[in-house]
Amino acid sequence: MKVGILGAGQLARMIALAGYPLGLDFIFLDPSEDACANQLGEHLHGDYSDPVLLAQLADHADVVTYEFENVPAQVPSYLADHTKVYPPAKALEIAQDRWVEKNFFQELGIPMPPFALVDSFEGLATAMPSLSYPAILKTRTQGYDGKGQALLKSEADLKPAWKNVQGLPAIVEAFVPFNREVSIIAARSVSGEAKFYPLSENLHQGGILRVAECRANDPMQAQAEDYISRLLNALDYVGVLALELFEVEGQLIANEFAPRVHNSGHWTIEGAETSQFENHL
Repeated sequence: MKVGILGAGQLARMIALAGYPLGLDFIFLDPSEDACANQLGEHLHGDYSDPVLLAQLADHADVVTYEFENVPAQVPSYLADHTKVYPPAKALEIAQDRWVEKNFFQELGIPMPPFALVDSFEGLATAMPSLSYPAILKTRTQGYDGKGQALLKSEADLKPAWKNVQGLPAIVEAFVPFNREVSIIAARSVSGEAKFYPLSENLHQGGILRVAECRANDPMQAQAEDYISRLLNALDYVGVLALELFEVEGQLIANEFAPRVHNSGHWTIEGAETSQFENHL
């Protein structure tokens, strides 16, 4: 079987390394000439939306997946008409837009911080009285590793923050005084069977994950499994999914989800019988 991957970066490389012992082959579509997964399979070099390359990928791959959320949402939708695509395109569309994602959490009854849609500086100023300070301004799209975000400590921060996000459509959400940041990773099969990894306690520095550590018999495990199960079932999900959460006084509050293998699951390579990458495949 040949697996197509949109993206040929770190996570794609880890997926491929897990796949070769399973007898799988790989084909990658990535705009970078020197992407780090290139040596592990056929490399289609070009834009993710290139119709010629997408046709090649659909023709050569028995199934297609993706390694990160910033692939144009229409690409997996197009590919799904020509070959199998997992996770489903709908998961990618929701995860790409924080406003859509927050409303999806709300529909599923998953707790999250108070938030508001912001399309202008005036809209940001109007939203703040109901949220209070501190708060965080986030662009709706293209945000990862702390990018596209600005902390609002007082009214004096509003103009610099709006300039920082370059006037892009955004949301503003209340700051969460969390006890710790955690994430849960789950894998769901084509038949609907789901498995859950132990909750991971995460330490970030500069907006980037530095340490992910599991606590034996974590008291928040059942609550995390409940929330991520709601996502898996609502999306009819196939593959690995990660849900990032804040713990606040014994209650989990959702931050965001990633429809892919996740950096907080790297420990599963040596620390679990089956890694997240192998389970994704």
